Amino acid sequence: MKRVLFALGCALLIGNGVLADTTPTPPAPTPAPRVSVFSTTTDWQALTGMLLNEYRGVFKTDSKTIGNKGLVLYYLDAFPCYGLGDGVRVWFGPGNKHEGSLRIACVYAPESIMFSYRHATRDADDATNTGMLTCPVVADGRELHMDMAKCQFGKDWSEYK
Repeated sequence: MKRVLFALGCALLIGNGVLADTTPTPPAPTPAPRVSVFSTTTDWQALTGMLLNEYRGVFKTDSKTIGNKGLVLYYLDAFPCYGLGDGVRVWFGPGNKHEGSLRIACVYAPESIMFSYRHATRDADDATNTGMLTCPVVADGRELHMDMAKCQFGKDWSEYK
């Protein structure tokens, strides 16, 4: 009986705020709105006076750049080029394995191309990438040749402000 009375007394004290935590609860941060980016509808051929041409990426792989698990690259749109549909993701793995392709439309062949990258296996999900990889390009007709040993890893995304 004493235990029941003690429990009731504690409940009354807590209910009246005597034993309650009076530390104010900080307001929850307002989440930033998520921005969706859609392809531009600008007619770049009309604006530049130059025809868009389709180019295909040709990679010379490098085991140091690819790493032990593999390397996933996502093309980062940048003038004079824009990614075409499913041709913006490429995975490279150990032993010259690869999946996907780079297909882009350009008003002229670029001198370098930027990718978002992360080290991952072929079947890994599309999780957050690590940062930026910039590769010099040598154009040969409609092929853009990239020697991955010459690509430069940039800042990690967490380092951008």
